[in-house]
Amino acid sequence: MLVLAHISDLHLDGSPRATERAERVRDRLWGLPGRVDALLVTGDIADHGTEAEYEEAARILGLRDGEAPFPVLTCPGNHDVRAPYRKALLGRPAADGPVNSAHVFDDGAVLMCDSSIPGRDEGALDEETYDWIETTLEELDGSLPVLLAFHHPPAVLHHPLPDAGRLAGPDRLAALLKRRPEIAGLITGHAHTGAASVFAGRPLVVGPGVTWTLRLPWEGEGAADRDAPVGLAYHVLDDTGRLTTHFRAVT
Repeated sequence: MLVLAHISDLHLDGSPRATERAERVRDRLWGLPGRVDALLVTGDIADHGTEAEYEEAARILGLRDGEAPFPVLTCPGNHDVRAPYRKALLGRPAADGPVNSAHVFDDGAVLMCDSSIPGRDEGALDEETYDWIETTLEELDGSLPVLLAFHHPPAVLHHPLPDAGRLAGPDRLAALLKRRPEIAGLITGHAHTGAASVFAGRPLVVGPGVTWTLRLPWEGEGAADRDAPVGLAYHVLDDTGRLTTHFRAVT
């Protein structure tokens, strides 16, 4: 089986609070006594998209010194900026195109997809990204179950804040899922709330936020619960292609 840790929405901004919360969940993950195949970080890694914020993220996530005990896989969110993201976080030449990456393991594959639209809060998978997904799936030839990971959930989550900035064009994604039974599920962030739903017949799991937790309408006033503990998820993709998710709070 494939075991994946998942965090989202760090919103690193140079403040002691953001740094401490990110380091707290990092320390929990780095200290796990058992096997994890990779860590997924589904966007809004930086708050303003500056090189300094990505340099801090690279340090916290062990992307420069090789300290991470397993691969760390990232994709951008609406707060991220592609050129400094590539340069300071990934150590690659700065460029403005979508940041997509495929990762193949013995028991499954993860496609980290860029759903950001530069300068906008809402998200979309653009033509280049859809072409890349199709090409990558063709190369895998249905040999492994595949998870698609990106920032913006494609389904309504019943809160006006994330629902106003969800993934545009969900019908095209639904058509892709219908044609590609090897896609076992969707992993997203953006909403700052651990959530599980279904989209086009596949599991849709939303990772909890590191920086703050979304307060749902029936939980009281104000969207951001900044006192809630840091959130973390574990996803297990078994040999039947079934996805199971466990949520944890890191106090």
